[in-house]
Amino acid sequence: MTEPRAATNVPEFSVAELSGALKRTVEETFAHVRVRGEISGFKRHSSGHLYFALKDADAVLDAVCWRGQAAKLGIAAEDGMEVIATGRLTTYPGRSKYQMVVERMELAGQGALLKLLEDRRRKLAAEGLFEQARKRPIPFLPQVIGVITSPTGAVIRDILHRLADRFPRRVLLWPVAVQGDAAAAQIAAAIAGFNALPAHGVPRPDVLIVARGGGSVEDLWAFNEEIVVRAAAASVIPLISAVGHETDTTLIDFAADLRAPTPTAAAEKAVPVRAELIATVADCSARLVGAMARGLEERRTRLHHLSRALPNPRRVIDDATLKLDDRAERLKLALPNLLHRRQAELDKLSALLRHPRELLATKSHQLDSLSTRLNHALKSALQGEKARLDRSGLKLDQTGGRLAPAMTRLLGEQARRLEGAAKLLESYSYKNVLARGFAVIRDDAGTLVSAADAVAGAVWSIEFKDGKTEVAVGHSAAPRLKPKGKGEGDGRQGSLL
Repeated sequence: MTEPRAATNVPEFSVAELSGALKRTVEETFAHVRVRGEISGFKRHSSGHLYFALKDADAVLDAVCWRGQAAKLGIAAEDGMEVIATGRLTTYPGRSKYQMVVERMELAGQGALLKLLEDRRRKLAAEGLFEQARKRPIPFLPQVIGVITSPTGAVIRDILHRLADRFPRRVLLWPVAVQGDAAAAQIAAAIAGFNALPAHGVPRPDVLIVARGGGSVEDLWAFNEEIVVRAAAASVIPLISAVGHETDTTLIDFAADLRAPTPTAAAEKAVPVRAELIATVADCSARLVGAMARGLEERRTRLHHLSRALPNPRRVIDDATLKLDDRAERLKLALPNLLHRRQAELDKLSALLRHPRELLATKSHQLDSLSTRLNHALKSALQGEKARLDRSGLKLDQTGGRLAPAMTRLLGEQARRLEGAAKLLESYSYKNVLARGFAVIRDDAGTLVSAADAVAGAVWSIEFKDGKTEVAVGHSAAPRLKPKGKGEGDGRQGSLL
């Protein structure tokens, strides 16, 4: 049997009742809290919600920021950032967890802001947004100036007043918020909007001025946002940044084409001083007129000096007329004189010429003389050649007479030498050894053999003095012949095998 439970005064709750009671208690007690901690495990869900945890040295608190509030945070949350989150605590009964629903978020102290600013500056600098080569020159005298600032502040009045003092120009104002959560998006949109103006309609500015008065780091934070810096770097229109006072520095100053310490200084850098330009133009005009006057006077004086050095034109013409008349008179006489001189030269040359008959007679005499000399020379040459041939024939006959005896003697000497060599060869021949009863034994290859070469069945060839015969070896080795004593033997050669 089951024992009955003991009576108690402690109320009994279900799990859902206890979880609901805890949820109401937590939400009522911590309906509005501010928590300082470091962001950890940051995650942006595809739905737009933000999930992360706030932690310090001793504890961790889960946190969530719904999509609607995430767009209004004003800072880009990331891991390691120390923030102060404002919101409420709630529980999640399904997992017995509690978490903080974040509604606002701000950086915890100026040190964190400066660290975030420095990290962002390094990141954008690594991308090349601050390179000096990307910066464009500011126009000397722009026709239209675009100003991006608050329409109600003193900045726009200072810029307009300074432009009116220096050089009045047409100004287009794009009103934006210069502080708060929406400021960065409005400033970036204004820069992109000025760059996107069409060619017709509202005139497109020649230069842009992004301006704001001084303030704290938090007040100027909109100009440190990445969206603003990227919009300034991407601007096709040259851009002047004039944010804060001279000591204030924001990231847009690095991306702008020119930084002005104050909004008033931006107006001064945008346009020159009209009075100074007028004075400069007047001074240049006066200098130009004076230079032209001096140049004309110098040229007039030089022309006067040159004209004094020139002769009287009438006198020059009279002298030229006299020379022309003289040349014309001499020209009339020049042709007859030239013909007379040429005729005299021709007569002189003709007198030096000989008659063709005389020349032919002279050449004929010379030819006869040369022919006679040639005949004599030929006869002398023929006689000398005949004498030379007679001498050569005599010498040939004498040489032929000596050749026959010499040939007979030479043949006799060669015959005697051949006979001696034949006898010497015969004395060295092994045939004489065979005639004394010896024999030469060779194998089938014609190589001399010895007793050690005897192999049963081998065919050897034996050469005697009167011929050759072939024998077959019957034993593997030939018997050793015993030497005969003195006086032994029958006078015949024994068998070699």
